[in-house]
Amino acid sequence: MAKFELKLPKMGESVAEATITSWLKDVGDTIEADEAVLEIATDKVDSEVPSEVDGVLVEKLFDVDDVVQVGQTIAVIETEGEGNVEVEAPKQEAIVEEAPTPQAAVAEVTQTVVAAKEAVAVVSSGDRFYSPLVRNIASKEGVSQAELDAMPGSGKDGRVTKNDILAYIENRSSAPKVEAPAKVETAPVKTEAPKQKEAAPVVASGDDEIIEMTRMGKLIAHHMVESVQTSAHVQSFIEADVTKIWNWRKKVKDDFFKREGENLTFTPIFMEAVAKALRDFPMMNISVQGDSIIKKKNINLGMAAALPDGNLIVPVIKNADQLNLVGMTKQVNDLAIRARNNQLKPDDIQGGTYTVTNVGTFGSIMGTPIINQPQVGILALGAIRKVPAVVETAEGDFIGIRYRMFMSHSYDHRVVNGALGGMFVKAVKDYLEAWDPNREI
Repeated sequence: MAKFELKLPKMGESVAEATITSWLKDVGDTIEADEAVLEIATDKVDSEVPSEVDGVLVEKLFDVDDVVQVGQTIAVIETEGEGNVEVEAPKQEAIVEEAPTPQAAVAEVTQTVVAAKEAVAVVSSGDRFYSPLVRNIASKEGVSQAELDAMPGSGKDGRVTKNDILAYIENRSSAPKVEAPAKVETAPVKTEAPKQKEAAPVVASGDDEIIEMTRMGKLIAHHMVESVQTSAHVQSFIEADVTKIWNWRKKVKDDFFKREGENLTFTPIFMEAVAKALRDFPMMNISVQGDSIIKKKNINLGMAAALPDGNLIVPVIKNADQLNLVGMTKQVNDLAIRARNNQLKPDDIQGGTYTVTNVGTFGSIMGTPIINQPQVGILALGAIRKVPAVVETAEGDFIGIRYRMFMSHSYDHRVVNGALGGMFVKAVKDYLEAWDPNREI
């Protein structure tokens, strides 16, 4: 009998570790090739790890909630044949850095598994566990033990995640660095980690049900609070007449499905208009790092999508301005389907430069969405309604039945003023209202 080592696969350039959330197979279970063995979670997305061979699970090397590095063996599967099956661990590819960002620092750290000499020695202390990746980032960026111990964590049981420490490093970029104390040969002094502030007790009657937040729910809650605390949110609202688009889609959607095998929804049409507006107003396609503005070269549109548990995730359409409507439709449908089936990969939700969310799906006519950091804007699309409206023509004005919708633009007032924020959403409206009813697809 041969033994196959199941390793944690590479899940994206910026993902160096994952937490085991559950084992789907027990020791002694028969496993088929491509069958899921365990579930894992990163700071970005949950996914499954499939077996590459047929066999029997004979050993689990990690328990639930353990943090595993990419390339580490996590289980042993016994297969037919003699000897051991050698499997090369996935290689970490080098990342070309455009600017010295904390994210780039992460990639650099992950390629150096053992540091010859750490700038600041940090360890897990008290009841707090720090993963090797977090400790490496802390050492490289000069984050002291005291800073790390006092840092709030969004992970399980308050654990500090990669995103937590990167956010801390970005926020302190304009503040003086805390110098590491000089090493002095003295007797070791035992110190206790600062106690975490206890949450107020939940007041519930005997008939109430207390539901524990999911891991993804906790991450979303943390990111939403962090965004509100980081960006100065301002909103602009505008109403668009999409009657031409409504009638055009109704006319072509059946032929489109027969030809392309894809459903033509309104989302790719709106995404196309947003991509064009971002090309017209590149200062909406930026992010903020400390006191610097990073102007993005590529237009990567985030698309808020629902997960099976009711939470939202934002997969990204890369280089959206370079896609025609057919390509945009295929991208939108593919990401939406994989989001619903929990099949998104970490790379699918990285690199977004602007986000669109369709609140109209749930019947809302408008909303005030929270910015998806580190972006500076997000557009909410309201429900399309059939309403009476004033129609202006060369022969005069008249009242007609029109299909109209509200768009709500939230933007970061630190770097986007009201004029830019308003002109951008007005450009989206203009592109939608100028739709060619004879357009071929």
